[in-house]
Amino acid sequence: MPEEETIFLTQDAYDKMKKELEHLEGEVRSQIAQKIKEARAEGDLSENGGYQAAKEAQGKNEGRIAELTQKLRSAQILKTSSDGKAGEGSVVKLKVGDQEVEFLLGARDLSCATDKKIISPKSPIGAAVLGQEAGTTVTYEAPGGREMQVEILSVTPLGRS
Repeated sequence: MPEEETIFLTQDAYDKMKKELEHLEGEVRSQIAQKIKEARAEGDLSENGGYQAAKEAQGKNEGRIAELTQKLRSAQILKTSSDGKAGEGSVVKLKVGDQEVEFLLGARDLSCATDKKIISPKSPIGAAVLGQEAGTTVTYEAPGGREMQVEILSVTPLGRS
């Protein structure tokens, strides 16, 4: 079995995932079971579109339950730092050329807790700003191989931006 990677989540993102899991395990699972039961009562399952659709919905639901269970099991709640350094859960504002961009540094699983664009700390730009402070200029290699220079304008913990 592969080693589970820690997933960093805000408390809000964790709570939303947990609520979704409870909904899927309870209400949704019961509704699908009822649809399967009703379709079985109709007879020949080989030509029963309702039964096939319900079984497909059941598979998708169980897959999402397994995914959420694994993520919640390996989740670590972000303790956002106020030391001014960019870390997981930081909202970072950058100046790239003559444009300003703002993003949340963290895993895509944080998308359920924010509407901000998310950049992985493992991406080239994310790795370059990780641990840096506002006022710092960093360089990173863009996916095309080009060296890019960005100035960190601000670093704010999520929820205080």
